Amino acid sequence: MMRAMLGDGADDAIRELQSRGFDPAAMAAASGLPDDPAALQQVVAQVQALLSASGDEPVNWQMAHDLARQQAAAGGDPSLTAQQSKQVLDALAVAELWLDAATELPPSTGTPHAWSRAEWVEATLPTWRTLTEPVASSLSSALVSALGGSLPLGLDDSEVPGLDAGNLLRQLGSAVFGMQVGQAAGTLAHDVFGTTDIGLPLLDQPTPALVAANVDAFAEGLDAPADEVRLFLALREAAATRLFTHVPWLRSHLLSTVETYARGITIDVDQLEEAVSSIDPTDAAALQQALSGGVFAPHTTPEQVAALERLETALALVEGWVDEVASNAALPHLPHTMALREMIRRRRAAGGPAEQTFANLVGLELRPRRLRDAAALWAQIARDNGAAARDAVWDHPDLLPGTEDLDDPSGYAARRATAVDDAAEVDRALAEILGEEPGEQA
Repeated sequence: MMRAMLGDGADDAIRELQSRGFDPAAMAAASGLPDDPAALQQVVAQVQALLSASGDEPVNWQMAHDLARQQAAAGGDPSLTAQQSKQVLDALAVAELWLDAATELPPSTGTPHAWSRAEWVEATLPTWRTLTEPVASSLSSALVSALGGSLPLGLDDSEVPGLDAGNLLRQLGSAVFGMQVGQAAGTLAHDVFGTTDIGLPLLDQPTPALVAANVDAFAEGLDAPADEVRLFLALREAAATRLFTHVPWLRSHLLSTVETYARGITIDVDQLEEAVSSIDPTDAAALQQALSGGVFAPHTTPEQVAALERLETALALVEGWVDEVASNAALPHLPHTMALREMIRRRRAAGGPAEQTFANLVGLELRPRRLRDAAALWAQIARDNGAAARDAVWDHPDLLPGTEDLDDPSGYAARRATAVDDAAEVDRALAEILGEEPGEQA
């Protein structure tokens, strides 16, 4: 059996293993490999294909795509009927009309869509690539650095031609990440309502879309009529799409914050060695417990803490603005607005299995922990200066409220006025130095 697996040079390889104190037959039996040579060759071919398909990419995207589609289709994912599509598109059209009275931001120019779960996967997978590759690449480099010189048997390229420890680890990591991304995206396809549920825009060009089956499933069992639930979710999707369409810097701001976090990923080699040193590799239960115990969890640096705080604040501000604007637009029309608003708030705060899978994958929990504080802040700004002033805060990233503003929404106006006065004072000082009239350098 081992000869079938090792191919040419099998006898030499087996003698090499035995000289190092390993029993090849026992190793194969412990791994659960089949005894039949033909079946074993098939397993080896599959493993080789898996590794070769990974190439140099930090994530095996073919695997991610196939697994996501498979997961999305679990339990059935039929094509939308004409009636389902009409219900979704009509709800999105009505939502745009109602939002015109609640925000200064105009509608998105994108064509609205009614999607199946598979269509959601196909449309959003490119953004999963943008989002996860920096993390996967950093973690792959960290793993190669930590384990590249410690492959089992101590073999290297001089002893076994073609063996490259670093490349092997990268290929394995690429395959693992491909499975994780595919699993996360496919599972999310059963939970999301549209393209903005996780706070990040999942389309390069924002456009409102709803996954009809998920909207219908959510409406089942609620006291509110299905049409009302669909309209409320359409309002949230359309409001978020307006925001990401007309605040062009917002998407890159969020994704670059994730990338900043990813660049700082490291692995504690001492902790890793300590965790695996006492494990019997043939004990599947012990190995699983070790892998799930966080031994590969990246350690957070001060720079990553700062990036996480920025991301958490930005996600809360996005979600809070959508929550406030969509609810204001719904109140005159939908009797169950407040109940639906509270239900969505709790859903977003709690997250679900799919979001936890993504959190394990990227190391980030894409949940707006301070959603209620952010919604209160946006409401306070609108009460003080009107909806136009509230929406104008998105004109530049430097204008975004911070954690202090979430802590004390009522003091935002005074702090902003002080900041404006300080900036004006700096402008006047620069004008005097440069011999310009005040305001010229602006």
